[in-house]
Amino acid sequence: MASLNVGNLGEYLREQRRNAQLSLRQLADAAGVSNPYLSQIERGLRKPSADILQQLAKALRISAETLYVQAGMLDEREREELETRAVILADPSINERQKQVLLQIYESFRKENALDSESPEDTAASETAVTAGTGDTAEQDADTGGTGGSGRPQGSSGGSSTTDGSAATPPSH
Repeated sequence: MASLNVGNLGEYLREQRRNAQLSLRQLADAAGVSNPYLSQIERGLRKPSADILQQLAKALRISAETLYVQAGMLDEREREELETRAVILADPSINERQKQVLLQIYESFRKENALDSESPEDTAASETAVTAGTGDTAEQDADTGGTGGSGRPQGSSGGSSTTDGSAATPPSH
């Protein structure tokens, strides 16, 4: 029988089983699968369902998502997101409302970071649009009569910032 493309699932399962100091038969019994079927999974001859992987993960006391990643059923980032959500939801020290707020904040950060990782062309186009919408400092100075948008002439107050972001030198008296 030819080996199926299930990633390194079989090798990973064998390693986890050995780390847990379980025989093939013991793991098969604990997971509720037959000994020959588990052997075929470990040798890469069978591709188990998500349910079987969940039973094996429970018996091995590891994350089912980890096995899903190994089997090619789940992307690594999806696994991390699911585990993060599970940890938040399982935390007994915060109430349900706080959990929901944390999940919303987490999701907003994920979306923000996804936007930050756009292609360079998209990012350059976004920055051009932002710059065009705000105008540069020289144009603002012309519009505000040289006040720099503050209503005061630039340099009239010691310690004010210059348009390049550096501190202005206080006038000597």
